[in-house]
Amino acid sequence: MSTSDTNAPAGGNAAAHPRFAEALRELGLDVEIRRFPEATRTAAEAAAAVGCALSEIVKSLVFEADGVPVLVLMDGSSRVDMERVRAELGAEKVRRPGADVVREATGYAIGGVPPFGHRTRTRVLADRGLLAHEVVWAAAGTPYTVFPLDPGTLIEHAGGTVVDVREQTA
Repeated sequence: MSTSDTNAPAGGNAAAHPRFAEALRELGLDVEIRRFPEATRTAAEAAAAVGCALSEIVKSLVFEADGVPVLVLMDGSSRVDMERVRAELGAEKVRRPGADVVREATGYAIGGVPPFGHRTRTRVLADRGLLAHEVVWAAAGTPYTVFPLDPGTLIEHAGGTVVDVREQTA
C-alpha cells in the first residue's frame, strides 16, 4: 500500500473533526482515523470505503423523544424501530428531528455524527446487535472520516445503554 492510498491511516487524530479529536484525547483513546476523498454519509458508502460488512458500520442517529434529543447507535444493516425506542424511553412521541436539531445537540452535521464527543450530553441507546462484532467503524466527526473500535469500548465511551431497538424482520 502506498502512502498516497486514500485508505491509508491519516496520521493520528489529525483527520478527525477538532471536537472529536479533543474527545479522543480526553478519553485517552488512540484510534486510527481514516479519511476518504469522497463523503461516506451513508452506512453503505462507509462500508464500501472501509471494506467491511455493512453491519460493522455504526450509525449515530439522533431522534427527539418528547422534544428531547436522544442518540441511537445502530449497526449499518439495520433500521431503528421507533416504537421500541419510544417504549425504552417511556416517551409519548419519538421522531426524526431536522438537521438543525442534530447539529445543535451534537455539534456535527448529519452523516458525520460520532458516537461520543458531542456538544451536549444526550441519552444514548446502543442496539445490542453492535456487540456481535469484534470491531465496528463509526464517523469521526465528518462525512469523510471514520475510526474503528471494539463495540463494548465504543458504547462505554458513548455512555450508552445496551437495548434492543432494531426493527425485527419476518
